Amino acid sequence: MKQIYKKDKNMPIFEHLNELRSRILLSFVVFIIILIVCIVYTKEITSILQKPAIGIKFLQLAPGEYLFVSIKISLYSAIITSSPFSIYQILQFILPALTKKESLYIVPILISSITLFFLGTLFSYKFLIPTTLNFLINYGSELIEPIWSFDEYFNFVTLIIISTGICFQIPIIQILLGITNIIKWEKMLNKWKYIAFIATITAAIITPSTDPITQICMTITILILYFVGIVILKIIKK
Repeated sequence: MKQIYKKDKNMPIFEHLNELRSRILLSFVVFIIILIVCIVYTKEITSILQKPAIGIKFLQLAPGEYLFVSIKISLYSAIITSSPFSIYQILQFILPALTKKESLYIVPILISSITLFFLGTLFSYKFLIPTTLNFLINYGSELIEPIWSFDEYFNFVTLIIISTGICFQIPIIQILLGITNIIKWEKMLNKWKYIAFIATITAAIITPSTDPITQICMTITILILYFVGIVILKIIKK
C-alpha cells in the first residue's frame, strides 16, 4: 500500500494530467446520463416541486416558459445528483498527494459536507418551504386568488433549497477553521451572541415571507448547527 501511495505521488506531470482528464471525462459522462434521466422524468420532478404549493394554480406567462423551466429543473437536478460522484473523482485524484493525517480529515469532512447539504435540502423541502408557502398563500387569500408563474415559483424554491443546503455547511466550516487553528472552539463559543444576530439576518434572507415562526425556526436551526460544530471540534481537538 505504501509503495502504491509513493508511486502515485511521484507520477510524471503528464500522467497526472491524463488521470485528471479521465476523471473529468468520467464525471461529465455520468452527469450527461443523469441529465438524460432527469429530462425523461421532468414531469415527475416538477410534480415533486409543486407538491408544497397546495391550492395554487400555475400559469405559463410567456411562450415556452414551461419548456425552459423544465430544462432548468433537469439541469439543476442533474448537477445536484451527480455532484457526489464528481466530488469522489476529485477526492481520488488529490488523495495520493495528501499526507496520512490530512487523508484522515479530508475524507470524513467531504462525506459529512455532502450529507449535510442533502439534509439541508430535505429540511427545506419538508419544513421550510411548506411553512413559508402556507403563510404566503393564506395571506390575503380572501381578497386575491393566488395564481403564480411557475418560473418564479421554481426560482423561489431553488433559492430556499440551495441557501438552506449551504447553511447546513456551518459545522464543516467550523471544523476546517478549527483543525487549521485559525479559530479555536473556545473563541467560537464566546462569540455565539454575534452568531445569533447573524443567524437572524440570514434566516430573514432565506425565508422571504414575513412569517416570524418560520424565521425563528430557521434561526434556531442555524444556531443548533453552530453549537454542533463546536462540540464536534472540541471532541476532535481532545
